[in-house]
Amino acid sequence: MAFGKGCHLHLIDGSAFIFRAYHALPPLTRKSDGLPIGAVAGFCNMIFRYVEDNAGPDAPTHVAVIFDKGSHTFRNDLYDQYKANRDAMPEDLRPQIPLTRRATEAFNIACKELAGYEADDMIATLARQAREAGGNVTIISSDKDLMQLVGDGVEMLDAMKNRRIDREGVFEKFGVYPERVVDVQALAGDSVDNVPGAPGIGIKTAALLINEFGSLEELLDRAEEIKQPKRRQTLIEKREQIEMSKRLVLLDENTPLDFTIDDLEVQDPDPDVLMPFLAEMEFRTLTKRVADRFGAEAPVIEEPKPVVEDGPSPADIPFEPETYACVRSADDLAPWIDQILERGYVAVDTETTGLNDMTAELVGISLCVEPGQACYIPLAHRAGAADDLFGDDARAEGQMGFDQALEILKPILEDEAILKIGQNMKYDAKIFARLNIDVAPIDDTMLMSYAMHAGLHGHGMDILSERYLGHTPIPIKPLLGSGKSAITFDRVPIDEAVRYAAEDADITLRLWQLFKPQLHRAQVTRVYERLERPMVPVLTRMERAGVKVDRDTLSRMSGAFAQKMAQLEEEIHELAGRKFNVGSPKQLGEILFDEMGLEGGKRGKTGAYATGADVLEDLATLHDLPGRVLDWRQISKLKSTYTDALQTHIHPETGRVHTCYSIAGASTGRLASTDPNLQNIPIRTEEGRRIREAFVAEPGKTLVSLDYSQIELRILAHIADIDALKEAFREGQDIHAATASEMFNVPLEEMTPDIRRQAKAINFGVIYGISAFGLARNLRIPREEAKGFIDRYFERFPGIRDYMDATKSFAKEHDYVETLFGRRIHTPEINARGPRAGFAQRAAINAPIQGTAADIIRRAMIRMERAIEGLPATMLLQVHDELLFEVDEGAAEDLISRAREVMEGAAEPVVKLDVPIIVDAGQGANWAEAH
Repeated sequence: MAFGKGCHLHLIDGSAFIFRAYHALPPLTRKSDGLPIGAVAGFCNMIFRYVEDNAGPDAPTHVAVIFDKGSHTFRNDLYDQYKANRDAMPEDLRPQIPLTRRATEAFNIACKELAGYEADDMIATLARQAREAGGNVTIISSDKDLMQLVGDGVEMLDAMKNRRIDREGVFEKFGVYPERVVDVQALAGDSVDNVPGAPGIGIKTAALLINEFGSLEELLDRAEEIKQPKRRQTLIEKREQIEMSKRLVLLDENTPLDFTIDDLEVQDPDPDVLMPFLAEMEFRTLTKRVADRFGAEAPVIEEPKPVVEDGPSPADIPFEPETYACVRSADDLAPWIDQILERGYVAVDTETTGLNDMTAELVGISLCVEPGQACYIPLAHRAGAADDLFGDDARAEGQMGFDQALEILKPILEDEAILKIGQNMKYDAKIFARLNIDVAPIDDTMLMSYAMHAGLHGHGMDILSERYLGHTPIPIKPLLGSGKSAITFDRVPIDEAVRYAAEDADITLRLWQLFKPQLHRAQVTRVYERLERPMVPVLTRMERAGVKVDRDTLSRMSGAFAQKMAQLEEEIHELAGRKFNVGSPKQLGEILFDEMGLEGGKRGKTGAYATGADVLEDLATLHDLPGRVLDWRQISKLKSTYTDALQTHIHPETGRVHTCYSIAGASTGRLASTDPNLQNIPIRTEEGRRIREAFVAEPGKTLVSLDYSQIELRILAHIADIDALKEAFREGQDIHAATASEMFNVPLEEMTPDIRRQAKAINFGVIYGISAFGLARNLRIPREEAKGFIDRYFERFPGIRDYMDATKSFAKEHDYVETLFGRRIHTPEINARGPRAGFAQRAAINAPIQGTAADIIRRAMIRMERAIEGLPATMLLQVHDELLFEVDEGAAEDLISRAREVMEGAAEPVVKLDVPIIVDAGQGANWAEAH
């Protein structure tokens, strides 16, 4: 049929279908060979659904699926940074791309792509041709870049939401009609595609300007009429950049196609072609559905037999130290480089003078490309015996030149075609980054283990080697010694260093060969690829950036805390009736229970009374002295742990504090901060909040804090399906007041602070499985009254009890629980007895909530760098639900706008919560002001 009046062309955005399919389904592999096919399965289901939905009288006459072919287009020639900051394609998606083309052809739908042009350009050209021929066009996509084509017989269909987008729909999205979309995009830019636009101008402002001046060209010609000085200056100074941005976003309606619309005529699928393809992919359910749809016979898909791999398992190859080589020259290194280039991967490990990756110096590098075959490259070992602390500081003989080795290795370590494998790769990445080497791409065996085994065991190399390889690694302690006689690795004799260091790389490669295929089988490929591995470069940059801490402020606080402690000591001594060492638990116990006769004294194994915080909190309701001691302890901890200790962590060269984040620390996915721990700075007391005053911005900059508002309660409302809580969040109510109103039947306008405080304690307590005893202690009320509060809470919100029971049952059956993003947290103690069971059950209930919150902020951090590209801003810290940035003073609002959008949309498209995610923002000269 020749295309003309009365014809209808459907243009399917193939890339959108692929990525929708990839994100929507859990990782899936073909049983016969482990080939990733999750995206192909989703794609085929979407195409089959399309075929079924478009088989009636309103069916299109012509249809094509349009794909991108390659990444380089004419736009890269216009602007070499176009799409330069896009993440690399996920490793498990890459082999599926050609299979989606085969799937399209198997369904007998035209499959089109064109080198040098984007799919959007082909769609624009086909839409123009169809329009000029008198036909109608439906573009099946939700891509905002295609909205410039809507109108004159062209509409869009968001197939996922079954929502049609016409001219009014475009106006709702952009604030302008389709013919001016490119003008708005040229001004606002696009962080995803790295279109620069006009700095500081977003979609809303761009639309206002275009509507006021009529077109981009008119706006730029009359830019001097703009009243706002900064905006006027930007439009004048950035005119060329804005005009170039328009050329980037404007779709080419004259793409040189090598086919015509007539070639796209709808054809029925041929079962003889389609069925074998589906069977090859081992899509049993879809094969049956397709067979039923076309009246064909479904082929039998046999269960694959176990595959016996050639060669021994990495765990079976013996560890032979004599096979480890010492690389002492460029000639020695050359064959290793050749092997790496041939294999396309290498296990890498660094040896340094210490554990602090911001101060440790590189001593040597080990490499491994085959189990049992590894090398060590000594670079900075010093002469003198290992136990001679005052030996010759000259370089030991038999080492490769430091700069020469790095010059040879840098291209390998930065080559995107060579995978670098490490154990805790973030450490090595930071060491190399300080030497101006950007290691990428990477795989991390520690994070692979964490994705598969969170909650089961630790993920350090020694544990993993013993557990999965049956091998105990060479210990470091005999090499370095301990105490005053301990040495650094540069003092270890090279021959001994070779055996230790090369073995580390060997173990790492063996673990990688074991773990990599297991990711798919454990159904955690997506968790590893999207929540674990991408965090390494993000945290590497954050940790290297650090945060400025004012030493003078800390010193003043230490002095003030010392005075406060002295004042409290006087009050405590007066209440006790005599002087004693307030910091001595033994003396305190004697005062409280022997001399003052307070009840509840219990002696431990040493014979001393227990005087922990829980004991003192109970006693504080009976006497003032225990409460004063708690105050003293709190101030003492603030002084010793923060105002005194933080001063020692200020880097001598940067003047900043560089915390280190542990990606695989908490089983729920929460990051842990160490050396120093900046996540445990108490903020519930005035003194604790003051600590943040010492974290300051550099001159000319400001700190910006963005914090998720009650994220875990919002997740609980979604997971447990609590209508009252969801409604309160949707309406923006004070959630604690709303809870109190529900529980105590008190109208919101009559709410008292005390009633709200009780509801807040229950809201947060329930997430952590609080008991009546714990709530009574927190609120300082009788236990029976606390029990009544909890019982009433579950009566008003029965979905929470249902969620708890269902979660415990699932954990007992499967020995793990999951977050909304598929992170598995194992619960090995869930079927234990006694106190261990209670703890395990509370942890299982909390883990999906806390873990989902952790996953959301991880997704935000991974997307953040691209989103704030071009802004003079740096992401510095993550503290649970908060991100802290440093930004030029004039760009703070732009940063807040972009960062808030990323954080509030971080769950999507994988998870769509039933409640809005809200992010609070603040800015100031120091962290306390910003938060």
